[in-house]
Amino acid sequence: MKITLIGYGKMGHMIASIAKNKGHEIASTIDTFAPDAIVKIPANEPSALAEAVKNSGCDAAIDFSHPSTIISNIKAVLPLGIPLIVGTTGWDAQKKEIADFAASCNGTIMAASNFAIGVNLFYKIVQEAVKLMNEYSEYDVSTWEMHHNQKADSPSGTALEIAKRILAESSVKNEIVTESFHERPKVNQLHVSSTRGGFVPGTHTVFFDSSADTIELTHRTRNREGLALGAVVAAEKVFSGLESGKFKKGSFLSMEDLL
Repeated sequence: MKITLIGYGKMGHMIASIAKNKGHEIASTIDTFAPDAIVKIPANEPSALAEAVKNSGCDAAIDFSHPSTIISNIKAVLPLGIPLIVGTTGWDAQKKEIADFAASCNGTIMAASNFAIGVNLFYKIVQEAVKLMNEYSEYDVSTWEMHHNQKADSPSGTALEIAKRILAESSVKNEIVTESFHERPKVNQLHVSSTRGGFVPGTHTVFFDSSADTIELTHRTRNREGLALGAVVAAEKVFSGLESGKFKKGSFLSMEDLL
């Protein structure tokens, strides 16, 4: 399979390495700033991105670029008919808009806040824990995450996904709060706090706290390899799924569809 990478930073380089090891060809690497990208494009020019992706002759494109440009990137690439895998986070509020756009142009997108298999299993573990803890009102749930100081968005997409899974199962929490509190939190509010510093690839913890004890569930990412491998596997499965008819063009897919 020929893969084009949109965004050629640390993640882009790791994805390229893993894709090559799995026998795929990197059709092109596209970036605004990366000095070793095959194609350099001006910032905020979707037409230049669309032309670069089209000219690469790729079978699929993977985007790990920047939250500030992701919506325009998606709208530039989807009409080309090339399946687009998106790992860039920070655009949850626009997902309905993008799902409608994909359907209108018959483009296929697969997006995830985190492609690592372990993280997606962690989501399910958290959901089961929340179900269990619903019977014990003395435990209050909250969540925290930490990432390196180069991460562009806060909280992380993974943290927000964890929060959504908690709300889906909790009998108490129905509101996510990501900002600092200046008064006591309400019982129904789920606090999602973030820390940025150093070189941490990603740590996410869910706390169940009572006056007697604390239960913590933690996922620690050792490196970005799991994310990169998951993105490549997603590209493989979406491409083959479209070929076989398992997936329909114009779809907005998630890791749930792949797992």
